[in-house]
Amino acid sequence: MRFDILTLFPAMFQGPLTESILKRAQQAGKITIHLHDIRDWATDRHRTVDDAPYGGGAGMVMKAEPLAAAIQAVQAADEPGGPVVLLTPDGELFNQSIARELATLPRLILVCGHYEGIDERVRERLIDREISIGDYVLTGGELAAMVVVDAVARLVPGVIDSESIVEESHSDFLLEYPHYTRPAVWEGLAVPSILLSGHHGEIARWRRSERLRRTLARRPDLLARAAAAGVLTKADLALLAEWGWQPPGSGWNTDGHE
Repeated sequence: MRFDILTLFPAMFQGPLTESILKRAQQAGKITIHLHDIRDWATDRHRTVDDAPYGGGAGMVMKAEPLAAAIQAVQAADEPGGPVVLLTPDGELFNQSIARELATLPRLILVCGHYEGIDERVRERLIDREISIGDYVLTGGELAAMVVVDAVARLVPGVIDSESIVEESHSDFLLEYPHYTRPAVWEGLAVPSILLSGHHGEIARWRRSERLRRTLARRPDLLARAAAAGVLTKADLALLAEWGWQPPGSGWNTDGHE
């Protein structure tokens, strides 16, 4: 998969995209990451990419001409094409489902917004999708682009062992179960005995119940989404009912039966 990132500050990506799993994925040829400095498409000697907003107000706005030229040049630079995604606080909220969707694409072009935003005409004409990584405002889209690349790249086949992402948090709207490693007792705290039993069926059931317990305690909103998606079994629903939770609008009673 190819990632193209259009930014005013390409040096910010050194480190986050050149270490650990992303580094190995690039070395293995599973992904490629290309950085493009939007200032390279400015036409004046000062490489100006922003201007004051029409109508007045605080801040500056990214100019249409250099940004549009950058997007069009990058789009034409390689095949196949890919959607142009603007990282912006008013985009759709990024989640694991979107990450999985984007990971199926051969190419993704990310535009890092800055200042008060970009000229609206570029959004209307050249942006295919807008994504936000949370309900807060950053100084620019670079950190958001790093998050999207990391979340999407790890789902590209061959980047991470497929078994490692089957039961991780948000893979099916449930949070991940607790993990333990040696020593078996640390500062008086013991590893749950079931994990030392060697009974794989019981371990699997314990892990499933812990995923449900943790999701109920920390993110009960995800349980409603899991129920709506049909990923909760009758055993899951019965266990959740014992803990006092039922799907919104369901006909399930406290015994987990319809």
